[in-house]
Amino acid sequence: MPTILRTLGFRFFFYSNEGNEPPHVHVEKADASGKFWIDPVSKVYLRGFSQKDERKAAQIVEAQQEFFKRKWYEYFG
Repeated sequence: MPTILRTLGFRFFFYSNEGNEPPHVHVEKADASGKFWIDPVSKVYLRGFSQKDERKAAQIVEAQQEFFKRKWYEYFG
C-alpha cells in the first residue's frame, strides 16, 4: 500500500491490488478514512472526518490531481 503524500496529518495512498478500478486515491487521518476518484476529482466516500477535514482533503486532492494521476500510472501502468 504505497503512500503517495503525507500533509497536514493526512495520508494519501493506493492499495496495491486496485489497478482494475479507475484512478483513485485513499485518504486517512487518525481514525477517519475516505476515497476520491482522481479524474475528474470526486468524493467516493469519507467516513469519520470533520466537515473541515473533508473540505481540506478535497482541496488537497484537487491541488494534487496531476501528481496523483502521474503516480497512479507510474504504479499501475
